[in-house]
Amino acid sequence: MPIVQIQLLEGRSAEQKRQIIYEMTEMLARVADAPKESIRIIIQEIPLDHWGIAGETMTEYRKNKE
Repeated sequence: MPIVQIQLLEGRSAEQKRQIIYEMTEMLARVADAPKESIRIIIQEIPLDHWGIAGETMTEYRKNKE
């Protein structure tokens, strides 16, 4: 049973996440020759304040880049 974990910064729409799940499932079914019913996709959304870059939270970093 293939299990894929994807970590993304928060902010994607439900439709974008649905598309990610669909496309990853299709690719794994084709490349790994795995039945779609056995494929699990887990999306973990990380809050912007829980992601750091250059010593700042992503929220701060994005504000400072504007």
